[in-house]
Amino acid sequence: MANNLRFQVVEEAFKKHALDVKAPDERPSEFFGKYVFNREKMYRYLPKDVFDSLIDVIDNGARLDRSIADAVADGMKQWAMENGVTHYTHWFQPLTEGTAEKHDAFVEHNGRGGMMETFSGKLLVQQEPDASSFPNGGIRNTFEARGYSAWDPTSPVFIIDDTLCIPTIFISYTGEALDYKAPLLRSLHAVDMAATDVCRYFYDDVKKVRVNLGWEQEYFLVDEGLYSARPDLMLTGRTLMGHESAKNQQMDDHYFGTIPDRVQAFMKDLEVQALELAIPCKTRHNEVAPNQFELAPIYEECNLAVDHNMLLMSLMKRVARKHGFRVLLHEKPFAGINGSGKHNNWSLTTDSGVLLHAPGKTPEETLRFVTFIVETLMGVYRHNGLLKASIMSATNAHRLGGNEAPPAIISSFLGTQLTELLDHIEQSDNNELFNLKGKQGMEIDIPQIPDLIIDNTDRNRTSPFAFTGNRFEFRAPGSTANCASAMIALNSAVAEALQQFRQRVDALMAQGKPKLAALLDVLREDIKTCKPVRFDGNGYSEEWVAEAARRGLDVEKSCPVIFERYLDEDSVRMFETTKVMNRKELEARNEVKWETYVKTVQIEARVMGDMSMNHVIPVSTHYQSQLIKNVQGMKDVFPAEKAGRLSARNMKLIEEIAERTERIEQLVEELTDARREANHIENIHQRAITYHDTVCPKMEAIRQETDHLEMIVEDGLWTLPKYRELLFIR
Repeated sequence: MANNLRFQVVEEAFKKHALDVKAPDERPSEFFGKYVFNREKMYRYLPKDVFDSLIDVIDNGARLDRSIADAVADGMKQWAMENGVTHYTHWFQPLTEGTAEKHDAFVEHNGRGGMMETFSGKLLVQQEPDASSFPNGGIRNTFEARGYSAWDPTSPVFIIDDTLCIPTIFISYTGEALDYKAPLLRSLHAVDMAATDVCRYFYDDVKKVRVNLGWEQEYFLVDEGLYSARPDLMLTGRTLMGHESAKNQQMDDHYFGTIPDRVQAFMKDLEVQALELAIPCKTRHNEVAPNQFELAPIYEECNLAVDHNMLLMSLMKRVARKHGFRVLLHEKPFAGINGSGKHNNWSLTTDSGVLLHAPGKTPEETLRFVTFIVETLMGVYRHNGLLKASIMSATNAHRLGGNEAPPAIISSFLGTQLTELLDHIEQSDNNELFNLKGKQGMEIDIPQIPDLIIDNTDRNRTSPFAFTGNRFEFRAPGSTANCASAMIALNSAVAEALQQFRQRVDALMAQGKPKLAALLDVLREDIKTCKPVRFDGNGYSEEWVAEAARRGLDVEKSCPVIFERYLDEDSVRMFETTKVMNRKELEARNEVKWETYVKTVQIEARVMGDMSMNHVIPVSTHYQSQLIKNVQGMKDVFPAEKAGRLSARNMKLIEEIAERTERIEQLVEELTDARREANHIENIHQRAITYHDTVCPKMEAIRQETDHLEMIVEDGLWTLPKYRELLFIR
């Protein structure tokens, strides 16, 4: 048993100690943004007129004048080279759920046989990557390779190692977006314009409305040695087989528990490097499942928050390896315990700092609050299927609907107070203003404990889109996802609802109705219309599935079919009306989504077949051979009757192993045939549906057999690290 590979791997993994990571001598506020070309550095390295022009672009949406680009590039280069930078790259977010970069050096011929460091405005503003090798959904042919990345000045450049990273959009030669950032920026502009128009019913001086995003990143950590001994973790990010541990999360002792020393060292190292890149890390804690953790920042402007989340996921992977860990960002790396999500806390704020989803202190402010709550719900109701499609993936499909993840039905929790207020407005036939109770005090019957201030809403962990006091928490996005996907759909849906709200109110006012009466008339109509999406009950119950279907909400569970919502006429019309994406871009993105789904399941199926035939069956049959020798030995030692009685258990195991390995071999063959048959389907949409309907069930059937064998085969022979080893850091 001592020479068993698995035990050697486990022993080595548990011998590793945390690195002695010391935080910098400075306070976080002193090194925050150290490697970011932020406003303070812009002011120091740019001429005053160039600085003012660039700030006008960032704050007010002024068009970038390329005439200042050379001066900006020169200032960036000077700052970067002072920090040891030798290269630059346009950092963008293609439709791969990751980021991309191509590094170029700050060098050119100097005309005298040598080299000189140079970086021009042209290189800052625009670069030409090869577009053919990125997912494009048929927009570009392989022989049509040209695409462009273009500088996004609203997201500051930053330094990673020796490279200056410039956040950019990525578009095709013919102008279609090939990334997440371009449509995200368009959706932010759409919300800004629509929300600003509605705000002017309440505030005359509003010039801009900003979208805020505060994401919460959940993740797992596993020892690197154990990770390397699991082909499924290495190649798919999740365990395709593995029996649950006798102890996992059922004692609720990991949630908010003491952070293990090794993990604490990793978290400190990660936070320091994140803060140096101006990622405002705020919260860290143990999550519900063993080895599961969460990191959350202070909320930021949505575009910047998305960039910071993508940057953090990359940073986490690098830092984890320094500490002998691997980060698992898959939504469901382990069966039977909590998966990982990325809760998106979303809200709107005016340029004067008014939080539009926060209750006001006056009746007028309460009317503004109700208006933005109701029109947000209108967007969610009209496009609930699209919002589900925006968070759906082959990986997130494993998480939704179980172990505290929200169900795959988009509904919104509002809480008792807000629900009662909306019901009162709907049923009222007068045009009087109203108010919402503020936070209440709760007296604790312990003299030493101060009174608590109670929020005006409770929490509902089964709600995918819950109101939490001054914002909505979109809890359905998966942990690997680019936040932009959900934000593009949500921003666009809300922008459309606000646009239509403004048009209807203006029409009533043009007919002579007073503003208050017009606002309340439209609000009453919308409160009634979007009522089906409001649900404060248990989203996990079977009764809710039936009730949601009765209400007209999307209850589809098939991932490839859910993607079809992007191409519904209502969705296409909404995206085109808000100028976020056109039909061609939407069709291309769906091609990418279906292709990604197929490839994800295809890889998992191939890995599962390999592990079944080359790990599970050989180990199981080897153990079976030992049992057979034992039974034969019994017959040599004991009389036939006694030998039969003593070897009955082993005979039962021998038979069960034979039957289960036979079924696995048969299922693997069927799995291979199902893949081959699906691969012959030319239409990618139908191929994805076939993979979902025929390949995935075969994989589940194989897992049932392999997990049973794991519990039968002698522990010392089983080569794959088990859940009890993967899930508990020492």
